[in-house]
Amino acid sequence: MDKQESWSSFLCLSSPGSNCGFIGWYDQERCQRSVDIIPGLLRGKNKLEVDVQKLGHSNVLLEGKLRESEANSRKLKMYLVISWVCFAIYVMLS
Repeated sequence: MDKQESWSSFLCLSSPGSNCGFIGWYDQERCQRSVDIIPGLLRGKNKLEVDVQKLGHSNVLLEGKLRESEANSRKLKMYLVISWVCFAIYVMLS
């Protein structure tokens, strides 16, 4: 790529007798290869960003289900311990 193609230039417009002017960018035309490639790269980047958002939402849902499962697991363990204690008391009293 030619050095001049890769540089942006300043565009300065000022009215006569004014110290203040509009400063903007004037971009040189891009080569055809960059015109062909960049839109595809941007589409891929945007798709990946959408996928990351979807995965973040799925992750939140899965974390909620995990907490629910852990609470159920603790409850079932407590029921198991209580049943064994009741069984031990039954065996001792028989």
